[in-house]
Amino acid sequence: MTLEVLTADTLADTNHGFFTRKGGVSEGIYAGLNCGRGSNDNPDHVATNRARVAAQMGVASRDLASVHQYHSAEVVVVNGPVTTPPKADAMVSNTPGCALGILTADCQPVLFADRKAGVVGAAHAGWKGAKAGVLQATVDAMMSLGATPQNIVAAIGPCIHQENYEVGPDFVEAVTQDDAEALALFRQGQGDRLHFDLPGYGLLALKRAGIPNATALQHCTYADPDRFYSYRRTCHESAPDYGRLIACISL
Repeated sequence: MTLEVLTADTLADTNHGFFTRKGGVSEGIYAGLNCGRGSNDNPDHVATNRARVAAQMGVASRDLASVHQYHSAEVVVVNGPVTTPPKADAMVSNTPGCALGILTADCQPVLFADRKAGVVGAAHAGWKGAKAGVLQATVDAMMSLGATPQNIVAAIGPCIHQENYEVGPDFVEAVTQDDAEALALFRQGQGDRLHFDLPGYGLLALKRAGIPNATALQHCTYADPDRFYSYRRTCHESAPDYGRLIACISL
């Protein structure tokens, strides 16, 4: 089956893709293009899926870089094959042929490019990482390689959207503490439940980072099980594990 790759107009002149779960070899609850080495999927299936992604991106499998994600603001510079993924939630590179691959299953995959400077970036931004500053940190790391915020474009890929992101008062307090502007990203639900606009939170962070051209794809991971993995949907279904989507960018 052919891989399904979503792209963003803002990154039209940069090699990138937000991959859906279609076109992979994984089976069962992971059916499709599961690229998560941290899942309990068959490692050979994950390796095959990642090889297909690398081929789609036009790079060797060894040049598809990933990190050990943990909802932080840590960023690493990639300038060659990554044999042991470092603990971080974002990557930047100015080396042609290095593909940066971020894994998600409801969190935001955010891809960045400054074509003039020849610098790209990729970040994993759930609410914790976004609040911790991972998107600003990615911009800062790109600037260290010669990028300028005015020339950086960014796109947020498929993630969980407001209608399916129900949260409680403790979550609201955690997000809005020292950030009253974020209150506008919540919509009242039933009782004390609210619904959080995660891509809106990402766009707000990108605006604050000085990025003039940022967009968010209108695809909700929770709402479309045929195309996307979703951690929250898996929890609601009491499934034992879940697959991971991959989003990639390279020069």
